[in-house]
Amino acid sequence: MSDKFEFIELLKKGDEEAFAQLVDAYQDNVFNTAISIIQHIQDAEDLTQEVFVQIFRSIKDFRGDAKLSTWIYRITLTKALEWERKKKTKKAISYFKNLVGLENKEEVVVNFFHPGIALDNKENASVLFKALQTLPSNQRIAFILIKAEGLTYQEVGIIMNKSVKSIEGLIQRAKDNLRVVLEKQYLK
Repeated sequence: MSDKFEFIELLKKGDEEAFAQLVDAYQDNVFNTAISIIQHIQDAEDLTQEVFVQIFRSIKDFRGDAKLSTWIYRITLTKALEWERKKKTKKAISYFKNLVGLENKEEVVVNFFHPGIALDNKENASVLFKALQTLPSNQRIAFILIKAEGLTYQEVGIIMNKSVKSIEGLIQRAKDNLRVVLEKQYLK
């Protein structure tokens, strides 16, 4: 991927080797972002595949206004949020079916563990990821991209289509909200 313009042109022409390089270069970032948002390994793997299918289908529309990585993060976030909405809808339907007696299955909540977390920190990470789920999606996404993915405020601003000041505000509110949730958890 030395000459980015040439690489992007190869992608637009459907070059399989270039696409394989793209997947190789970005699959961990896409998966880590997906797992941080949807918190289920199999779903994150499926979503990662969906993201690369979307990239393959829409690379011809990539204008280069932003970096390729920014465009990939934006697709990942969009897909992850769609995935979450669908899951919430399914849960609501399932809950309603349980209420009216059409369904007897109870949902089993599985503990979430991010694959990048050291074994001795898994329990703390699980508590943090559960707390993250209580945040509004824009705060959660900004927090994950900056704290877990290591992106800059400017990169996150481009991805989320917000100013750096807005991202700073989202991060501060996310920290404040997480502090409240985690204090309740640990001061029980």
